[in-house]
Amino acid sequence: MSVALLLLPDFLLILLGKLLYRHLRFGDDFWSGMERIVFFVLFPALLFHSTATTRFNFGTTGDMLICGMVTFGCGIILGFLARWLFDARSGDRAMLFASGVQTSFRFNSYIALAIAGRLSNNDGIALMALLLGIHVPIANAAAVYALAKHSNNHVLREMARNPLIIATLSGLLFNVLGLQLPEFAAMTLTRLGNASIALGLISVGAGLRLSGASQEKGMITWWLCIKLLIMPAIAWMLALHYDLPPLQRQIVVLFTGLPTASSAFILATRLGGSGAIVAFLISASTLLSIVTLPLWLLLVR
Repeated sequence: MSVALLLLPDFLLILLGKLLYRHLRFGDDFWSGMERIVFFVLFPALLFHSTATTRFNFGTTGDMLICGMVTFGCGIILGFLARWLFDARSGDRAMLFASGVQTSFRFNSYIALAIAGRLSNNDGIALMALLLGIHVPIANAAAVYALAKHSNNHVLREMARNPLIIATLSGLLFNVLGLQLPEFAAMTLTRLGNASIALGLISVGAGLRLSGASQEKGMITWWLCIKLLIMPAIAWMLALHYDLPPLQRQIVVLFTGLPTASSAFILATRLGGSGAIVAFLISASTLLSIVTLPLWLLLVR
């Protein structure tokens, strides 16, 4: 099956979410509630089950994690360079920078796990879960630092309560201890995980917004290029350097080339930033990834 056809069902679910939001008018409370269920219940079930039941090769897996972390660090540095490249150190432009810079390195976990599962079922999901578990706290800390509204203690507290991190670490501990899930528990977690993929992608589509972009076209273009082109290119070169196995190479390039996180909008608005520029960047990166992700996966196959 071609890469484009492999990813087509996931992007069709995103389109379905947009159509449902536009035509059925369930209301924002409905969509917000559905996203909370996915984030706090369904996705953690998927992450725990995948990391608890997959057998890892920790030698090559460590190399994959290094590739991801180095690439992610480069994305953060390049994203923050926009402050000087586009003279965004004061006034309204400074707030636009603080709000939007997070979109150059944050990632959409729903799309990540959906495509990872399409690549290799539980093995792909488990590898992606490791990358997500490590990088979620780093991404949150860098995003909050840019907005400069909360103390470090608050950031650490939020990380400690993040259900994706808790589920991943719990699953890894379960795995390392050599424990086995009872059949009824494994089946329950599997069904919850299956529901998370479809509902998560539909939620992404419902959140697409292409209006309200600012005039900062230079910064917008810079951040989109970092997220969808530069970061996956760096990851690909590192994967070749470390001679990663094919699946790990695909997963790390996929992870670094994901569109930005839907939650970036929530963070920007809660901390007094510009929601309009973030909403546009989320939507633009999601739609552009329909083209860039298949190309990257085709390249690294």
